[in-house]
Amino acid sequence: MSAPASLELRVTGRVALQTVFLAPLASSMFSSASLLSNLCEVNPNCQLRPRFSDGSKTHPYCSKSCANQAKLSTQPPGLSASNSQSANCDFCGVRPKFVDGKQTHPFCSRSCSKNAMAQNSLRKPNVKGTCRAPGCQKPAHANANGTSGSYCSLSHKTLGETICLMCKQAPKQPQSHFCRAACAYDAEKNGPMILEIPAGHVTFKSVADQFKASWRHTEKDCPPVRRVYKIVATRATQASYKAYQRTVENAGHFVASGRSPGNENRRWHGTQRECNLGDKGNAQFCASTNCSLCCIIQSSFDISLSGAKTGWGRFGKGIYTSSTSSKSDDYSYNDCSSLFKAILLNKVIVGEGCKLTHDSPLLTAPPAGYDSVLGEKGGSLNYDELVVYTNAAIQPSFLVIYEP
Repeated sequence: MSAPASLELRVTGRVALQTVFLAPLASSMFSSASLLSNLCEVNPNCQLRPRFSDGSKTHPYCSKSCANQAKLSTQPPGLSASNSQSANCDFCGVRPKFVDGKQTHPFCSRSCSKNAMAQNSLRKPNVKGTCRAPGCQKPAHANANGTSGSYCSLSHKTLGETICLMCKQAPKQPQSHFCRAACAYDAEKNGPMILEIPAGHVTFKSVADQFKASWRHTEKDCPPVRRVYKIVATRATQASYKAYQRTVENAGHFVASGRSPGNENRRWHGTQRECNLGDKGNAQFCASTNCSLCCIIQSSFDISLSGAKTGWGRFGKGIYTSSTSSKSDDYSYNDCSSLFKAILLNKVIVGEGCKLTHDSPLLTAPPAGYDSVLGEKGGSLNYDELVVYTNAAIQPSFLVIYEP
């Protein structure tokens, strides 16, 4: 999101005027160190007027407004509670929020939006024993057994468990990851990207619980989930997925039978990772075209690459997922040095699935009258598979980082 041209001209003009009028001062007034020390400390916005003196004490600032401005500037950008109610940018607090004619966005520009997201992802975790709510350093509530809880109060518990993944200042709306339309819009406009989900969040719990519940291989223990990220796809990817979902729903009427639109389900997919995306809060994609994980998250799945690394497909040329996390774990591997593994949880339009128990490697589409193939346990399969044959039928939704 970029600022309107008029805003850019105003800012440029102000800088030019400051340069013109301050240049003479630099050679005379500011040449005296003693005089400079008596000027208001708010810099560069003031430092022109003398400090206020009440007769017994000389204060650092010339006025209450400069004192208040200095107080705000000592807070980390984007964390001031008053910013969200202000007409100025929630991050820099200086320039007006961007208005596109329909809504007012939290930030003045795309750069402030990205800087705010980077700061949120790098923000230090709360000290052990303190409240988990963002910005709160109060002691966490003590449990009856003497152990420390996660939050200082019920209100902060609710906030921490439901906080907006974009601004991290207010509770998210039901059925959304964001608190308001502006946050959803900004996230979508800045996609593709990943947003880290706090460990105490309801969404973190939902994803981690599914990972654990669907770990069905008895010969390997289920590892702990360490981090979960929400994947924000590009507008084009989201539009394609939603259009396909509407088409399948209109044909199958799944909502009428109590299912989700298009019979949407969440399924796992393991793939190769060539970088440390997701490790220790790293949200930066790598530039390698061979890193399957980064490529999938940035541009979704590409059926033309089906079988490129395995050499074949049990049910033909399709995109494979599974409801069994431990099965998809078999396909997750690192081509980098890491203490963790990565796996994707995806939204998949199942539609009307054709159940198969035997190999059909020549398929390039589901059998007539069906939208997908359900490879069922039994026959040649030890655990389930779901196969779709069009890119629009699947969208990566969460990146999960877990121990090997």
